[in-house]
Amino acid sequence: MAEVEAVTSDLVDDVLDDLVEGLDHGLSLEPSDEPEGSIITKESWISPDALMRKALIVSLTAQIDEHQGDFIHSIGVAVSDEETSGLTEEQITASAETLIAIADECGADATELRGAHGDAGAMTAEYLVRKRQPADDFQEVRVAVVGNVDAGKSTLLGVLTHNVLDNGRGLSRQQLFRHKHEIESGRTSSVSLDILGFDAKGVNVNKPAHDGKLDWVQICHDACKVTTFIDLAGHERYLKTTVCGLTGTDPHFAMLMIGSNSGIVGMTKEHLGLALALRVPVYVVVTKIDMCPPNVLAATMSLLQKILKSPGCRKIPMLIQNMDDVLVAATKFISQRVCPIFQVSNVTGENLDLLRSFINLLKPQRTPSDHLPPIFHIDDTFSVPGVGTVVSGNLQQGVVTVNDPLLIGPDSLGNFVPTVVKGIHRRRMPTGAAHSGQTCSLALKKIKRNAIRKGMVLTALEPKPKATWEFEGEILVLHHPSTISASYQAMVHCGAVRQTASIIRMDKEFIRTGDKTNVVFRFIKNPEFLQVGTRIVFREGRTKAVGTITKLFE
Repeated sequence: MAEVEAVTSDLVDDVLDDLVEGLDHGLSLEPSDEPEGSIITKESWISPDALMRKALIVSLTAQIDEHQGDFIHSIGVAVSDEETSGLTEEQITASAETLIAIADECGADATELRGAHGDAGAMTAEYLVRKRQPADDFQEVRVAVVGNVDAGKSTLLGVLTHNVLDNGRGLSRQQLFRHKHEIESGRTSSVSLDILGFDAKGVNVNKPAHDGKLDWVQICHDACKVTTFIDLAGHERYLKTTVCGLTGTDPHFAMLMIGSNSGIVGMTKEHLGLALALRVPVYVVVTKIDMCPPNVLAATMSLLQKILKSPGCRKIPMLIQNMDDVLVAATKFISQRVCPIFQVSNVTGENLDLLRSFINLLKPQRTPSDHLPPIFHIDDTFSVPGVGTVVSGNLQQGVVTVNDPLLIGPDSLGNFVPTVVKGIHRRRMPTGAAHSGQTCSLALKKIKRNAIRKGMVLTALEPKPKATWEFEGEILVLHHPSTISASYQAMVHCGAVRQTASIIRMDKEFIRTGDKTNVVFRFIKNPEFLQVGTRIVFREGRTKAVGTITKLFE
């Protein structure tokens, strides 16, 4: 415990000074846009004249576009090597007023994250600048919630999304369960979703009705940023469901839950290894600290630190204790090896505000690919009375609008058939278009539900998509009790695709735990639409292997 706190304190001292230097403040303008004679410095935000104000508007607009409408702006930080960082408290206040006014002109809100801090005359401050979104649009962040059974996953999500503390007996998780046996046993067996919305000022907009239900449409209407929690099963018997959730929903982040009283047991390491293998950034939440003896909590934290520092993880554990830590962790989370650790209680509410602030600041680090032809991976199918066939999933690239003609497939023969999109919903809210990286549901014309299976794709008419029976992948065996040879069969998870495949040939005659080699697979039942570079999970019982697709065969 002391060692984790030492790491935290060192990080806060060393990284905070470098934090703002790593952020792009957008303070240098393109020559064509910069008004003549206006060079932006840290003092430029203090009561600017008309010419400087115009330069600041151009600069802030460029930052908002570059950071996709959400970034942290620091006041009082040196722009060039010639000047030093820091302003007086009065100058910080004047600069903040200018920032708020100019952000408003740019269609955004500037909200204080950390007020003036530092030595007198050398103070800085951080503000969240977030663009206001239209009523039918919002930023989307997907977080997969993993951890061992009884770690408190569903309970924490119930507390976060419904704004009520737990009673210590699972009251808050009741709203999340989908099946009667889940309510009776208290254990999640399926992939369930819940959402947490934040407006442009970073305020939580979740307002449960009197019966405890959430109106998703109202949340998406009020929110500028919606975090979708994908609640996965913790029990070993539901590992297949958890793997499907991690691969098929394409999460931006993973939240690893650990019960402080039970420690790192069961499926905890399994889920951590899966998230790392799929290259999903992980942060850790340690729950039940209100009922855990101090010595047990210290032992859990010590083991957690040891695992995160191990060669398999290579992370820097950072215990989050205040808002300074949250800012450092949210900014350095993806670009560096920092792994934030939160200690929370769902009964007393301790440190839940820090966790909410961290979730509010999280932003996916993926480049939009709206200019590419659309590829939509189907994760589930429905038949809605009065509407017809509806498919849900993730739009990997491109833009889909209502009345777009698309191809759906492949079927059992590898063919793609034409269809038309007649409606689009995002988180139950109707919208006219879906963009790359977003999750949505599409209503389709002239297609029956029984002709669609999970793992199919919707693609553009051109270029013509091709189905694949055989593919080559570079595979690393994480665990196998004996040896794997040709003709071995196991379940392959690749995005929304999940199907049994057989090994045709390998570079080695046999492979064992820890071996890495190139393997050629062939699907048993249907051809699938695959792409080179996609991560795959190869699973059968306790056998697990991960890898990347390197080649597709015609």
